[in-house]
Amino acid sequence: MMRALFNRMSPSGVGGCLSVFIFHRVLPLADPLFPAEIDARRFDAICSWIAQWFNVLPLDEAVARLRPGTLPARAAAITFDDGYADNFGVALPILSRHRLSATFFIATGFVDGGCMWNDMVIESVRRTNLDRLPLEKLEGLNLQGMPIRESSEKSAAITVLIDKFKYLPVDQRFALVSQLASLTEVSLPTDLMMTSDEIRGMRRHGMLIGAHTVSHPILAKMSISDARDEIAQSKRTLEDLLGEDVRLFAYPNGKPGVDFTDETVGIVRELGFDAAVTTKWAVSRSDADLFQVARFTPWDHDKFRFGLRLLGNMRTVHQ
Repeated sequence: MMRALFNRMSPSGVGGCLSVFIFHRVLPLADPLFPAEIDARRFDAICSWIAQWFNVLPLDEAVARLRPGTLPARAAAITFDDGYADNFGVALPILSRHRLSATFFIATGFVDGGCMWNDMVIESVRRTNLDRLPLEKLEGLNLQGMPIRESSEKSAAITVLIDKFKYLPVDQRFALVSQLASLTEVSLPTDLMMTSDEIRGMRRHGMLIGAHTVSHPILAKMSISDARDEIAQSKRTLEDLLGEDVRLFAYPNGKPGVDFTDETVGIVRELGFDAAVTTKWAVSRSDADLFQVARFTPWDHDKFRFGLRLLGNMRTVHQ
């Protein structure tokens, strides 16, 4: 039944649409701090549903066929943002087992041992032996200390900190998360992100690699010059690593008008990318802007509800 509904909502040809799934991490086991985060068992189930319902294409092929209206019925693509090591160690074997392709967007500043700012927050709180976070010592934020004895308290503290840090300038954000790590007296991990060899391994397994800036900034908060440097440098780094052109881009955080601007889109076009993806919930049809391709993944654990939410998203068309 569900497949027939998808056929009706996403036919082949000019009237068709492209659903693009977005993922970040696929953990080996469920995380007690973030039980909603996707783990291997859940990702395997999601991949089985996607393979049953959709014709999954490599993203470069999908966007090339979107404008001329040559997509197959139930067209879809799968994407991952940031470049986590579990994408290679956990997600790739599952994708391969289901014969699914995916595109991995890499924030190049964290390859080979780096740690993204949000993970610096998460791991500082997760690993500390303190039972109270001395947040009043963080410079310029006017925060109060928070208890972190229980997992629920740690999760709440992490949410507060990430919300506070997300839209700060890159340098200020990094200084604060470094200060947090010092206050919590933890050693941060160096194995959360993919290595250069793993990125090359992804490509050897037939997966696509796209750019995702260097330091994962909010591009809308940067000068045009700095935004251009972030995007261009990530593209060059990946091209040097892979020995081929990198033609796909993902905007960090990805909300149009909030996290990137029309000027940002212009930069991506000028730098020679073929398409770019956002985090706007919708599907794309033949008249969509290929530099603002929508993405969406339901959060439901139940197969039927997961499918219904996908059908609902197909009613939202990104122009």
